[in-house]
Amino acid sequence: MNPICDAVLAAIRADAERAYPRECCGVVVVARGRQRYVPCANIAPGNSHFAISPQDYAAAEETGEITHIVHSHPGMSPLPSEADLVGCERSGLPWLIVNWPTGALHTFAPTGYQAPLVGRPFSHGILDCYSLIRDYYRQELALDLPDFERDEEWWLKGSNIAGGNLYLDNFQRAGFVTLTNDQTMQKHDGLLMQIGAEVPNHAAVYIGDGLILQHCMHRLSSRDIYGGYWQRSTVKVVRHRSLIDARCDAKHDA
Repeated sequence: MNPICDAVLAAIRADAERAYPRECCGVVVVARGRQRYVPCANIAPGNSHFAISPQDYAAAEETGEITHIVHSHPGMSPLPSEADLVGCERSGLPWLIVNWPTGALHTFAPTGYQAPLVGRPFSHGILDCYSLIRDYYRQELALDLPDFERDEEWWLKGSNIAGGNLYLDNFQRAGFVTLTNDQTMQKHDGLLMQIGAEVPNHAAVYIGDGLILQHCMHRLSSRDIYGGYWQRSTVKVVRHRSLIDARCDAKHDA
């Protein structure tokens, strides 16, 4: 991990001061052998997290090679949160966090970190109910489900960024089929739920023994008993085609 020069660090601290009490964000770019800090718009709502503008990120890429992702922690330690660790892994780049107003810095790089399935904090688009489902299928079944871009509070708008419903449309594209009423729910099946919205806006995985794995907003991910409210909120049960094919092959071999 290459060190960042003092002039760039000063520019990062200045951006953190400018954005305070919101989080600043940007990238370090190397062009013609020189480092430069490129501030980017933080398009996340509120003051507690950040999301770099895709347009600003693309514009920075055109000026040189991006070597670091940068953001600030206003009034908090510069040590990475769970969402920061996961975001760093996804980016494949080193990250730098600056505390403001102290100016303290922390730099870290991808190490192969994986967030635990149970007990992870909620961060929309990074550690949310769909992120948990993707991680579960990857860890338990070696299935790599596609990720889908999703904007904040898409369920209140009735559709996702690309239109349609994040769960109903994209679970089908990811290889899931809907179970019929005469089919019994089995371990690894997905549950699409409608909670306080006009469209399905939450999903969980049935993990057997009457339990589901889920991640609700403003809560840690958890194993919960499947019944009562969660069962009444379920609008669709889905199963990945690979699990159907595997069971069919097992019956054929028998």
